[in-house]
Amino acid sequence: MPSVAEQLRASREARKLTIHQIADATKIKTEHIRALEGGDYSPFSAPVYIRGYVKAIAKTLKMDVPAAMADLESELALTQNFSGPPSLVPREKSILDWVMLQISRMQLQIIGPLIAIGVLIGLLFWASSVYQRGQTRDPLADLGQGLYQGQPTLDGQYLPLPPDATNLPPAR
Repeated sequence: MPSVAEQLRASREARKLTIHQIADATKIKTEHIRALEGGDYSPFSAPVYIRGYVKAIAKTLKMDVPAAMADLESELALTQNFSGPPSLVPREKSILDWVMLQISRMQLQIIGPLIAIGVLIGLLFWASSVYQRGQTRDPLADLGQGLYQGQPTLDGQYLPLPPDATNLPPAR
């Protein structure tokens, strides 16, 4: 008796369909279809996903769905991970679980706009401080020694005068 994986692959190949065409028709990831056709159930976290995907693929390929599901149940009973029902024992919770629970309890219709307004106000304060720093800074501070002299010279001029500056009209 062929396995469910072999049945799925044989039915797909008989209809001359690619894995991508099955994925488009069923909205199942191609990796999951390849895993099912390979008989590898490790990518799935619970048997409910395996059952649902096999059922969807079997319907798309117009297979005998009840027979495929019965074969799948007998195969899953032989596996160690999926032979029994999932554990109902609660796992130990971490601080991340508590934080996510608190976030899920928040009313995001109210909190979301408040956070957006807070971010906008923060951006405005930051832009204002950047603008004020730019206004109080000396624009010529980055020039080299020969181009700009910050201190006045002995004759009260900031820049040296050319040697023939005696014939120039007085500055206004």
